Amino acid sequence: MKKHLLLLLLVLTMPFEVTAQSYIPTPENLENRRNFAADRFGIFIHWGIYSLFAQGEWYMQNEKINRQEYAKAANAFYPHAFDADEWANIIKESGARYVTFTTRHHDGFSMWHTRQSDYNIAQTPYRRDILKQLAEACRRSGLALHLYYSHIDWTRDDYPMGSTGRHTGKKAEKANWTSYYNFMNAQLTELLTDFGNVRAIWFDGWWDHREDSVPFDWQLPGQYALIHDLQPACLVGNNHHQTPHEGEDFQIFERDVPGENKAGMSGQSVSKLPLETCETMNGMWGYKVVDQNYKTTRQLVRLLVRTAAKGANLLLNVGPQPDGHLPKTAVERLKEMGTWLRANGATIYGTEAGELADGEGIVSTRCGKTLYLHVLEDSLTAVDMTCPMRVKQIKAYGSKEKVKYVYRNNRLSFQLDRSKGEFDRIYEITLK
Repeated sequence: MKKHLLLLLLVLTMPFEVTAQSYIPTPENLENRRNFAADRFGIFIHWGIYSLFAQGEWYMQNEKINRQEYAKAANAFYPHAFDADEWANIIKESGARYVTFTTRHHDGFSMWHTRQSDYNIAQTPYRRDILKQLAEACRRSGLALHLYYSHIDWTRDDYPMGSTGRHTGKKAEKANWTSYYNFMNAQLTELLTDFGNVRAIWFDGWWDHREDSVPFDWQLPGQYALIHDLQPACLVGNNHHQTPHEGEDFQIFERDVPGENKAGMSGQSVSKLPLETCETMNGMWGYKVVDQNYKTTRQLVRLLVRTAAKGANLLLNVGPQPDGHLPKTAVERLKEMGTWLRANGATIYGTEAGELADGEGIVSTRCGKTLYLHVLEDSLTAVDMTCPMRVKQIKAYGSKEKVKYVYRNNRLSFQLDRSKGEFDRIYEITLK
């Protein structure tokens, strides 16, 4: 612990210029990047005392709830049905290979027994450390653990007032960035020393101060350096909707596959780092009782396929209920995705972006000299597209039967079998 305290003190006093251009990933970090990229599918979990209100994770901000009144919910938070091993088993059966868990969201409540604040799960009637249980369950199930951590706080006075949290009773005149920065780094030190190997830290952007007249200095280089010093293999990602900055190890796209910007949040250019798309299963991230607008399994599978075809992971969100159960519909969707992946996972796991695509209807992934062509549009009866690679043979995926095709002047064409495939039709193309 003394070593970690000295490291924290060194990082806090380190000049910005020293760390800004000095990041060199360790071999262990690079290996984790490769493992992360090969996984292709993870589960995002948004869970905190906001689940008690059943109005989503932004309830405090959206309804202008006073922080002291909101905090009373902690006295009623008793997730008696929470079973970390059951969660891990459900996630494992879905075909996902890692979990990203919200350790502290914008409401400032910590889901572990932090020593930095009394506003945490151990001070509720439940008393037990949620994160500790989940971390141990993930290890038993072979799931990699990623930890979400918000830079923004709607409750602490020392966090400088941003564009949100203005109606919670915070006292803007008590802002003290040095105090808050030290608090965050002390919490991050706990997360990276008390819970075993953490494969990634997932930050949620800096949008709260993007409208400041004077650019806000989040002092991220020093914070990133602290993370990499505590666990050199740990990856850092930041959902800031920009191209990655110094010290970041993967790039995040919110509600869009890389290279698209349908939701208006992911217009940044695509980097060469590992990529991840985060998306909700229904409409909200945190539990909202009236939000039953779940995407169908067909839609979710196609989202996974389209994401993998961009060379990216899909981080699919689940918002647990306040009692600790995962919503029944979410569990059903995950089970059905797992069924699809057990049959077709070779076309997703360990692949990279394929060269054949027409946008929405046809996409592809690649593994070595094998292309997996996913036909997503039901109305298509044939493939006729430019193909710069020489083709050796084509088969319907999972079949030994060869498909007749024409390859001439760098153009590939063949007829599609419209009777096969519950969610899409997959063809295995062997290249010369």
